[in-house]
Amino acid sequence: MGLGVDVHAFAGGEAGKEGRKLVLGGVQMPFEKALLGHSDADVLAHAVTDALLGAAGLEDIGHFFPDTDERFKDADSIELLRKARDIVGASWEVSNVDAVVICERPKIRDHRDAMRKNLAKALGIEPSRVSVRGTTSERLGFTGRGEGIAAQAVCLLEGK
Repeated sequence: MGLGVDVHAFAGGEAGKEGRKLVLGGVQMPFEKALLGHSDADVLAHAVTDALLGAAGLEDIGHFFPDTDERFKDADSIELLRKARDIVGASWEVSNVDAVVICERPKIRDHRDAMRKNLAKALGIEPSRVSVRGTTSERLGFTGRGEGIAAQAVCLLEGK
């Protein structure tokens, strides 16, 4: 079992400036702000990636896809998750993933199914084995003040 946690701050200004969009679980969210990051800053995909790598006893996402490497500038984080699945190898099968997005806004309720499908496809499993939920922090901390988004995920692997 592995645990993944990721946090990204909102970029200054509006989404769309400099080509940035808010992406969560591979879904472009209709929102006035975008997250700041070297890749597309998909905080949900990053947490799932770290959970997957951790479950396999491997280094974290930054080890395999460092933000000092220009190849990963504005990278699609769902594609990075797919590559992490390849790194984990064929001897492991993803049993399930449970993830939570922590923010006051945007609400992810209407986008959860698309996020589950994107994550599941990257992991090579059925969407029914991926759970994505949203919660708030009751206006406490940086997520509560609307300064960014956090995500947590757990991943269970089974040996083949």
